[in-house]
Amino acid sequence: MSEISVIGAGLAGCEAAYQLAKRGHRVKLYEMKPQKKSPAHKSDGFAELVCSNSFRAARVENAVGLLKEEMRRLSSLIMSCADAAAIPAGGALAVDRTAFSKAVTERIASNPNIAIVSCEVSELPNSPCIVATGPLTSEPLCVAIEKELGASLHFFDAAAPIIDAASIDMTKAFFASRYDKGGDDYLNCPMDRERYELFWNELVNAETVELHEFETPRVFEGCMPVEVMAKRGIKTLAFGPMKPVGLEYEGRRPYAVVQLRKEDAVGGSFNMVGFQTNLKFGEQKRVFSLIPGLENAEFLRYGVMHKNTFIESPKHLNCYYQSKTNPNLFFAGQLTGVEGYVESAASGLVAGINAARMLEEKPLIDFTDCTAIGALAHYVSGYNGKDFQPMNVTFGLFQPLNERIRNKRERFDALARRALQHIHDCLPRLDI
Repeated sequence: MSEISVIGAGLAGCEAAYQLAKRGHRVKLYEMKPQKKSPAHKSDGFAELVCSNSFRAARVENAVGLLKEEMRRLSSLIMSCADAAAIPAGGALAVDRTAFSKAVTERIASNPNIAIVSCEVSELPNSPCIVATGPLTSEPLCVAIEKELGASLHFFDAAAPIIDAASIDMTKAFFASRYDKGGDDYLNCPMDRERYELFWNELVNAETVELHEFETPRVFEGCMPVEVMAKRGIKTLAFGPMKPVGLEYEGRRPYAVVQLRKEDAVGGSFNMVGFQTNLKFGEQKRVFSLIPGLENAEFLRYGVMHKNTFIESPKHLNCYYQSKTNPNLFFAGQLTGVEGYVESAASGLVAGINAARMLEEKPLIDFTDCTAIGALAHYVSGYNGKDFQPMNVTFGLFQPLNERIRNKRERFDALARRALQHIHDCLPRLDI
């Protein structure tokens, strides 16, 4: 058996370590928790979900739903644990974050081929290694990566508040999913136009936390603070995260709706969907208490905004998440420029499989841009624009179909069928 280091026990690192270990390789998994935590991490467990508890859409006709199904068929640890910790969330896959992290931690800790090393890593090893330290990579390791690859980039990410369920006035809210998809999985706080405009005015004029570290932070569109989005126009939220379409309250559609999603299986706490924010804590309490049902809300966690780091992957990585100049070095997770829990784990899966094949002196596997997992890898390694930015998986990254299908639903269905067939064809080569 060969030995390899994996740095970071987030979703990507745990997935990579698992893929290596199940193929018989000895893995040293380095994790700086519990001795040291990043500003966003709170627990000691592996694969901690620091923002939402949602893995997003479940249907394979949606790109991220397809990515999850591909990962299941490729024996993903993260998807196995996510499915086991699933809680109701309409047409999405959401998890009890505590149960999910516990399941991943137990699976990793009990694997005889994985040795856990609790310390901060500040230098890249000369031996085979996968770096999966995430978007909050510590400064010493950032410096080491910069020496190896060049200057790092950054943007700012934001997390939404979590509210104690017992403090919500349920007489002013109702349970439902849009268009009745998935049952009554979301708690909805409806607003009329007058209350919405009052809320919007207070939101856009509320005080935010000053960001001293950078003068001109770039905010990733997928995690844009709600107050920044609101400043684009008074109706932006009503057509965005607060859109009321597909929902009815007391026989009619509200002007706007704030949706809350369960954070755990018992529904003891709720996440404010789409309400990532950088408002000061006192301002969050004041402004969000204007939402019907949240007048006396108790915040278990206020929203926060923090620095994220990613490398200029198109210059430095190939479609295996391997360094173009150092074949012993792989990267995985948001550090590579993929965005989202599922995408991060998917990159760890590809890096883990291919690092194992490198150790075994076997040809590395390109899943191609006919699949969701391969399309992400090709975006990260092959983007040729001027401003590389983190990306969620979308069907726009896929190789087009040979035939033109005008109907979007039918086109996405055809893309999904082609992708799953390609994954099926790859399985005999993957030691699964």
